[in-house]
Amino acid sequence: MFKNIGIILKESPSAIDVSAMDTLLGVLSKYVENIFAESDSSIQSPILQHLPEEQFRNMVDLLIVCGGDGTLLGAARKFVEQDIPLLGINLGTLGFLTDVNADDFESVVQDILKGQFSTEERSLVQADFGGHQIFGLNEVLIHSGSYAQLMRYRLLIDNKTVYEQRSDGLIVATPTGSTAYALSAGGSIIHPELDLWNIIPMMSQSLSSRPLIVSSQKSLEIQLIEGPLDHAMVCVDGQQDMPIQFNDSLVIKKKSATLKIIHPIGNDFYEACREKLGWSLNITNKKD
Repeated sequence: MFKNIGIILKESPSAIDVSAMDTLLGVLSKYVENIFAESDSSIQSPILQHLPEEQFRNMVDLLIVCGGDGTLLGAARKFVEQDIPLLGINLGTLGFLTDVNADDFESVVQDILKGQFSTEERSLVQADFGGHQIFGLNEVLIHSGSYAQLMRYRLLIDNKTVYEQRSDGLIVATPTGSTAYALSAGGSIIHPELDLWNIIPMMSQSLSSRPLIVSSQKSLEIQLIEGPLDHAMVCVDGQQDMPIQFNDSLVIKKKSATLKIIHPIGNDFYEACREKLGWSLNITNKKD
């Protein structure tokens, strides 16, 4: 089913990561002939064909991303417009998205090449402001730009005012992002099949402020009123902050493109929660 495989390895890999990558490439070469990496990739192997970025984008029909969730998020932002499905191999720690362990790689590859896999589509959140358009898989974060200082803003949904408040910032998270930064900020865990947004004020001055869950079909506007600096900051998926002036607005909506993630048959979101979040540690290996 997949003939042209692209490989992406986390940035600044350790010696252990490189060794694991060599092993994974050796396994993959048993089953496919065309294995590609970008020209500037840190992966060096005679098994690989290195291609310029544009040719790489147009050539591969499956991306195997080796690293942690951060590596997969970066690949998602870079290649989502090409509609290339991604398979995540966990060389990191948490790994909600990179859910295949390196030890299971060979059996997973065999199954996938036989067509035995499931495809999950994840929505992305897009933000427009000041002539910029950015998008992420996890969340859009707006914050005051100054540590432990509040900003004032107004939230509108479909042009209706929801509230005006003061807080450190506001998170708009996708279901994918509900197990990431939004979880640390007190947001709900949302099953990835749902088409929702989790709107979470950060350290609000209001004691009654709570996360708000709405359909991702809604259009959100965040009007920035004032803060400790002359501008606030916007970032997606924990990437570089971008300034936005107070008295400006940021519009958030669902991106039309979706990310396709390949999972082995039998992939279980709840098992991932038990393993990654330490839910009911005595269930999986409980003996009578």
